[in-house]
Amino acid sequence: MKLIVLGATGATGLEIVRQALDRGHSVTALVRSPERLEPFGDRISVKHGDLLNSADMEPVLKGHDAVVSGFGPRLPVSKADAHLLEQFATALTSAMLHSGVRRAVVESVAFLFKDSVIPPAYILGKLLFPGIVADASAMEKVFEKSGLDWTMVRPPELTDKPYTGTYRVREGHLPRFGFKISRADVADFMIKALEDRSLIHKIVGVSG
Repeated sequence: MKLIVLGATGATGLEIVRQALDRGHSVTALVRSPERLEPFGDRISVKHGDLLNSADMEPVLKGHDAVVSGFGPRLPVSKADAHLLEQFATALTSAMLHSGVRRAVVESVAFLFKDSVIPPAYILGKLLFPGIVADASAMEKVFEKSGLDWTMVRPPELTDKPYTGTYRVREGHLPRFGFKISRADVADFMIKALEDRSLIHKIVGVSG
């Protein structure tokens, strides 16, 4: 597939790029600062642009099959980034609708699972990261209203541990005792989800 990877210079984004290339996908990354992608050399197409600007994204998206997004705010979240995910979703969905690209797999947060008891994800999120919970929820609502073929992937705490392939997946819920998962395993699931049409318009919890 011809993929657009957003948030490609972040920790999850780099894993998505690496694994997508290893599986033979064609990868284009739209970034502000391409330096972290230099190790991939000519295996990846790098475009410069603003992920909050649909005019920057639209011409880059054209001709691609799908979008994979590991884009997210840096912690701690500044006041200027309070609505970062919502702004990103608004720009991306507009660009996708105008460019004809319909499929997107997007990383969100497990804090939005209100029914999770072990761990109490939503309660922890509201207590510790209320801004992220509100912004991620707003982002998801933008996609839900877009009419696009989206899948939301909600992992709990992310680690830099290696790929295992033994992670758990649950539609509409966070797997029980889903406290952590490696970014490599999240990237693996997101790439696999691209071709799984049964996951369109689904929210999926993934954990180790």
